[in-house]
Amino acid sequence: MGAQILGPQEATDDDVVLAWEGEDVLAVRLPQLADSLDHILAAMERRHGKPLSELDRKTKQAVVRTLEARGAFSVRHGVETVAGALGVSRFTVYNYLNRENAAKSE
Repeated sequence: MGAQILGPQEATDDDVVLAWEGEDVLAVRLPQLADSLDHILAAMERRHGKPLSELDRKTKQAVVRTLEARGAFSVRHGVETVAGALGVSRFTVYNYLNRENAAKSE
């Protein structure tokens, strides 16, 4: 997810400090949510073995379902970022989302 490992003395209020037997041993700085989306998209490309834009329509729809479950579309410009990675329009991503939501409500 792109977290950064730091010494505990470098931790800020937003970092997670991990302790072992009562002593702070390291800190973890989590990335901003928008940066996480880039990491998730890169991981999905590695899993599929090719750029997401080269996937077939059915697989792109599955990618959108996975990203929705991971909260990708709650990130500002999430739809635009995903559309760019998939090589489709924002309208197409919204269609994939609407199709999935309609199937859930039936």
